[in-house]
Amino acid sequence: MTTTTPAPRIRDTEAADAARRAGLRRMKLIAVGLLIAAAVVYLLTIDRGGWVGFVNSAAEAAMIGALADWFAVTALFRHPLGIRIPHTAIIPTRKNQLGRSLQEFVTDNFLAEDVVRERVGRAQVGARIGGWLSQRDNAERVGAELARVTAHGLRRLSDEDAALIMEHAVLRPLAARPWSPSAGRLLQQLVTEGSHHRLVDLIASQLHHWLRTNSARVLDMVANRTPGWMPKWADERISARVYAEVVRFVEEVRRTPDHAFRRSLDDVLLQFARDLQQDPGTMHRVERMAQRVIAHPDLRAALDDVWAHLRTVLIDAADDPGSELRQRGIQALVEAGERLRDDPEVRARFDTRAQDISAFAVRSYGDELTAVITETVERWDGEDAARRIELHVGRDLQFIRINGTVVGGLAGLVIHTITVLVT
Repeated sequence: MTTTTPAPRIRDTEAADAARRAGLRRMKLIAVGLLIAAAVVYLLTIDRGGWVGFVNSAAEAAMIGALADWFAVTALFRHPLGIRIPHTAIIPTRKNQLGRSLQEFVTDNFLAEDVVRERVGRAQVGARIGGWLSQRDNAERVGAELARVTAHGLRRLSDEDAALIMEHAVLRPLAARPWSPSAGRLLQQLVTEGSHHRLVDLIASQLHHWLRTNSARVLDMVANRTPGWMPKWADERISARVYAEVVRFVEEVRRTPDHAFRRSLDDVLLQFARDLQQDPGTMHRVERMAQRVIAHPDLRAALDDVWAHLRTVLIDAADDPGSELRQRGIQALVEAGERLRDDPEVRARFDTRAQDISAFAVRSYGDELTAVITETVERWDGEDAARRIELHVGRDLQFIRINGTVVGGLAGLVIHTITVLVT
């Protein structure tokens, strides 16, 4: 036994449909009333001469016009009087073709790329968004919604998903890129610009301070490395001399920006920077070391800890309306709105980008969007579709019947007048 899925019914909105139904019923009564009135007048004026003949002809033509337009309007939705006359009940029997025609009409006239570009350009999207977003109340609404979505997304993101994202978005790209040339270029730039001098100053200053405050340890270290056969007084003199020379050397390096040691260090660093970019052996060693660091479990554990802490901080900040992150985000939105509102160049770029995005969406997905029309219409039940469409447009269609009655009566009056004048 096979089962068939029932065709979906078109959604009703009860209050609106009740009003439409009442309006349709009222207009049908008016149209029928005019037809009955014309028929009564016709019957009362049959075979009567004089001016009554003009009334009779007008009433006769009015009946014909009313009946013809009743047939035309009714044939859209059903077979008139239930008689299966060809080319009637057009909507129930030809809804699929009508759906395809409607899809083509929407595609050609509403979702054409040039039409969308022109409409988006005239809409002045940048000015409108900028003016709206520059008001702090609106920026706070947007900020609150963004914070809510952010907090919800972070809460829904599991640790496994976060680890997977970290693996694919951070670790694999890090492992895939060559680090040696980049490190070499960075080191070369730092040395060329002299940015490393502050680090050298700091190291020299800290080393000098350590030597001054740990003289006994340094003296012991030197004394322990002299030959055992040397007398104690010689050890002490040698240790003191070595300590004094080391302190003096570090002090000179610290105080002299153009010290020979500093220049030699610059040369060594520059050579190392060139080797990082050009020497295969150095490059290979650095790359192996970088791969070991990236693959080390401690790095992954550290990234997991950083992510866990960062997620907690972000969720707390997103949930707190008074948090600094929320307030900075709102202020950034306000400033972005002000730039859009006041800067013609920024606004023009934004509008151009909006047109490009809209055109891309229409070009890429327009057919899929309009295909919904055909697919939906094909799934409708024919009679239900006719009933619903009549409910929406039938009231206006009754004016065709009313106009047909009036125009028919006037046409009959004119024809009868011409006939009398001619004969």
